Amino acid sequence: MNETAQLAKFTAGMTYDKLPAQAVAVAKQCVLDWFGVAIRGAHEEPARILRGVALKMCGKGEATVFDGGSLRIDPYNAALINGAASHTLDFDDLHNPSIIHLATVVVPAAVAVAEAEHKSGRDLLTAVCAGYEAGARAGEAIIPESYFYWHTTGTAGIFGSAAAAASLLGLDEGKMLMCLGSAGTQAAGLWEFLKEGAMSKALHSAKAASAGVFSAYLSQNGFTAASAILEGEKGFCPALSEAPRLEKITENITYADLKIQHNSFKPYACCKHAHAAIYGAQVLRGKHNIAPQDITAVELKVNNITDFLINNPAPQNVYGCKFSIQYCVAAALIYGRVGIDEFSPQVRGSKAMQDLMAKITVNRDAEQEAINKAAPDKLASKIIITLKNGAQYAMQVDYPKGDPDNPMTWEESTEKFMTLVEPVCGRQKADALCALIKNMENIADVAAEFKKIF
Repeated sequence: MNETAQLAKFTAGMTYDKLPAQAVAVAKQCVLDWFGVAIRGAHEEPARILRGVALKMCGKGEATVFDGGSLRIDPYNAALINGAASHTLDFDDLHNPSIIHLATVVVPAAVAVAEAEHKSGRDLLTAVCAGYEAGARAGEAIIPESYFYWHTTGTAGIFGSAAAAASLLGLDEGKMLMCLGSAGTQAAGLWEFLKEGAMSKALHSAKAASAGVFSAYLSQNGFTAASAILEGEKGFCPALSEAPRLEKITENITYADLKIQHNSFKPYACCKHAHAAIYGAQVLRGKHNIAPQDITAVELKVNNITDFLINNPAPQNVYGCKFSIQYCVAAALIYGRVGIDEFSPQVRGSKAMQDLMAKITVNRDAEQEAINKAAPDKLASKIIITLKNGAQYAMQVDYPKGDPDNPMTWEESTEKFMTLVEPVCGRQKADALCALIKNMENIADVAAEFKKIF
């Protein structure tokens, strides 16, 4: 009982001095990764449309629109615009057990409020950790049942953005509780858009980020909300899951092992559920010198969530391709990588891609489901490649590159960041922003430092 209250108490009481060194290091990596995907993603069509509409309705302020320019607006709309931008490439991070892209909702909210309130780098990093904690715990309580209808980044992620914003406003335990209550009643995000590869996914992150900011400012000004929004009879968890696991909200809640320390980063610009198969394809391709023209068949054994979400043999557009495990594995086998360029119109329409995709079958597998059920952080798959000469190669992948058990280093994240930001901002600004983030804990006023760059 009182799960929401316990979560509010923990996140409201979080301070920089309580954070373990690893949590601080990962938080900086999360911020670095977010800036990369946000700045590059700002120039994708969904982000451009949303930004254009939002700018017609926004107010003046000190929160930056991170598209490479220097426009500053109110924190609500900055979180909205930047939240959308960071989710358009599907290159943003993921907390596997909750299946939430936490950076895309937490960081835009945190950065917008930190700028508006002239907070320090330590305040920002603390808020990011608080946001990841709240969002991940809410998400774990409703997974997996909720995920077949509801996009957890838009639903549970809203608790992360709210906690982050509330942390920066210095809200006490009681006001944090009200903030979470207001956030939960705004939770939304349905998967129906995937059928058409529509743009709604970016709207989910945008609304979750901005609603978290709005909820925090509402609470600061005395607005009341449900005090048991997560566990209440008509609350978030019972509404979004047939079998909510309320114990996940408070289980092992301690500063010694924060949720952010179990975050994963993406080396591939597509749905995370495809990453295990992609990684296996890359490894087998390199180890056995596999040429795509020598392949006669590829079998992918996956769990039920992967089958539901990305078993898409005939994607119709770029977003559909990012949610097609067949497309992503074919790209890995042909090009050896699955970055932004592998989703270009030229690649999508190539005969080589179409021919290889036709040879890929996806089968829901009881063993993969058992792996995920026993350890929700394992978004596992098995890949089996058969060649014309009769040779067959297989690989089970539980932790693809980027997972905490197979991590991306700071240097690898920096390389990813530079490839995304430099084409938009130039090398000088990209280097300056990277250095700022690396030194974040020593920044007295993040708004002042961002103004030196943008």
